Amino acid sequence: MALFTQDTKVKCLQRAPLFADLSRKELVEVARLADDLEVDAGTVLAKEGDIGREFFVVVEGEVEFTRRGKRLRVDGPVDFFGEISLVEHTPRLATATAKTPLLFFVLGAREFNTLMDDNPRIERKVLRALGRRLLTLVQAEDHPNLA
Repeated sequence: MALFTQDTKVKCLQRAPLFADLSRKELVEVARLADDLEVDAGTVLAKEGDIGREFFVVVEGEVEFTRRGKRLRVDGPVDFFGEISLVEHTPRLATATAKTPLLFFVLGAREFNTLMDDNPRIERKVLRALGRRLLTLVQAEDHPNLA
């Protein structure tokens, strides 16, 4: 059952740096691949150490993150997480748990990879976004006082 309109999904995806360069039409293609979900507070969405294979976009509710059992401080609300898991299936760095009842949608790696294979223009835009993100992280590491 669809919980969100296509327009809601597109607006949420636009906030994610990974998809910031995509046109509305391209964002609609991504949105169509995502599954709408709702869970109760306390539901674990992703577990630290497990291999990640999906990207989560929070529409309503709050998520908290823990690493080695300790809560991580996050500045502001979390609108999305897990974008690296779409590109590289690496172990999750933290456990993500629904702090409140949560409405969200999920884009799986299989669907994302098919989209990238079928749409080289989208793939190039996503790769450029990843490159910018990496550059930002490296610059922040080189100049910690500027971060």
